Amino acid sequence: MKNYQLYIDGQWVDSTTGATENVLNPSDESIVATVQDGNAQDAERALVAAEKAQKEWKKLPARKRAEYLYAFAAEIKARKSDLARLLVQEQGKLISVAEMEVDVTASFIEYACEWARRIEGDLVPSDNENEQIWINKVPRGVVVAITAWNFPLALAGRKIGPALVAGNTIVVKPTTETPLATLELGNIASKVGLPAGVLNIITGPGRVMGGALVESPITKMVTMTGSTPVGQQIARAAADNLIHVQLELGGKAPFIVFEDADIDAAVDAALHSRFDNCGQVCTCNERLYLHEDIYEPFMEKFLAKVKSLKVGDPMDPASQMGPKVNAKELANMEKLVAEAIQEGATLLHGGKRPEGSQFEKGFWFEPTVLTDVEQHMGIVHHESFGPILPVIRFNDFDQVIGFANDSEYGLAAMVFTNNMNTIMKCNDELEFGEIYINRGHGEQHQGFHNGYKLSGTGGEDGKYGFEQYLDKKTFYVRYKA
Repeated sequence: MKNYQLYIDGQWVDSTTGATENVLNPSDESIVATVQDGNAQDAERALVAAEKAQKEWKKLPARKRAEYLYAFAAEIKARKSDLARLLVQEQGKLISVAEMEVDVTASFIEYACEWARRIEGDLVPSDNENEQIWINKVPRGVVVAITAWNFPLALAGRKIGPALVAGNTIVVKPTTETPLATLELGNIASKVGLPAGVLNIITGPGRVMGGALVESPITKMVTMTGSTPVGQQIARAAADNLIHVQLELGGKAPFIVFEDADIDAAVDAALHSRFDNCGQVCTCNERLYLHEDIYEPFMEKFLAKVKSLKVGDPMDPASQMGPKVNAKELANMEKLVAEAIQEGATLLHGGKRPEGSQFEKGFWFEPTVLTDVEQHMGIVHHESFGPILPVIRFNDFDQVIGFANDSEYGLAAMVFTNNMNTIMKCNDELEFGEIYINRGHGEQHQGFHNGYKLSGTGGEDGKYGFEQYLDKKTFYVRYKA
């Protein structure tokens, strides 16, 4: 069994504490590997290495930095099979989804490389004679990236690519649940010759190591994907040093189906947007709103497909849903369902661990559908981040827009309708940073992944996401005529 060290300054090193943490396979609770429990001293070592490396890294032409990252992405793709299997072992996602995640990790980095020739400033007219104003975009310095457990490798790539191409260096802290594939990026960095200290990957308890990373004056930016409560803690911790913070947090996406929608397309999208990756996606369909005129035909088709979903071994190509990531998440599923039933919801399907000897160990939960749900119920407002779907009827546009916006979250929403007026009104009135029309969730690199309300701040991807990793420096240049 492999014991992963910390990757600091281009070397694998032991943590100061010498303590380790087991990484469990969610399918059977076996130990996959151990990782080292770093502390605040280890966080400082990584930050110092990154700060030192950034002095030379930022001097390289952006195109040269991109050449390193293109090689980095190519090696990720070359190791697709190994990395995908590791993702399955540590997170429990289907092998097909894991393979897709490896591809997406590489493409996140390749997309960032395309910005190497697009780091553009501005030349602004001055009010004074014989003077120009130059606004230059410059790297921020040392970036701390804190990633979530649901797509650990892709989230690392999403942050590493733009941070490094922009001229920053980075310290990545994956979660203790799913750190292994991310740690393997250290081996890839060494193989392609990425300069020491440009990329550092460290593991340890979030309260100890995460706090040290976020509170350090060396840190100039924090980019974090995770839960809203943790994001709020990070924002508070970064406030003393006024560190730039980019947060991609929780969601409670409404999936709205109007009476004129293509029902078959909406059924398929609602299915995959709820149960993909065992529902562990921040933009997932968390609450399904159906117009009363199409409620019955929609539910008949939808429920049949839910019942046919095959829950099983994530390495089996026939499986359509794997386990939850850990025991805590599984317990939360059981709690949410019990509370919903107590409030008056009807359990239409699922709601428990699947039957069979293969499910006796691991963190398994059936795809679950709740009906007779009312807007005030907790299941409509608490993020489940799992395979539980409450279904709510509505009768007109204003009612469902009010329902959809009645949330502390504002990350994503999905709408099915063939009426352009309805689409435009949804665009005007839905309070979400990312809206999908006539399709399920799934952002693209050139878009902008942005949350409203308690779903985050700053955003990622595309032009506006890349610019998060750049600061601005203004020159007032007076010259002789």
